[in-house]
Amino acid sequence: MATLQVLPRPTPAERADTALEIDVDDPLREYAEIIETWAEPRQDWEFTLHEGHDFGRANNVEGRLVVAAGEQTSSLSFRLEQLSAVDDTGQELVLRFEERDGIAKLARCTANGLDVELHHILTIT
Repeated sequence: MATLQVLPRPTPAERADTALEIDVDDPLREYAEIIETWAEPRQDWEFTLHEGHDFGRANNVEGRLVVAAGEQTSSLSFRLEQLSAVDDTGQELVLRFEERDGIAKLARCTANGLDVELHHILTIT
């Protein structure tokens, strides 16, 4: 099992504001690395990892992907456990969520913004 360094969940003052290490399954660590690698060189994009609501549990990590360009800002928050796949095509980052029987939710990230499909039928060619 791998670990990810994440920001703490905003809670009452008794919790420190220092980064935490949370155990995650290897695929979740890989997904986080792909997203971070895609977002890092793009000035308008930011990706952060945060502790989830279920304290003390493995895989308790939430991702926040934000794009801010000009006067427009879009954000996507999700649990890493919801991801079925993450694909970096170079120009586009595709996040596939909760794939079941060839149907998934997709988020496509490009230099120009974020596109979300809540009912995407996957086709295999």
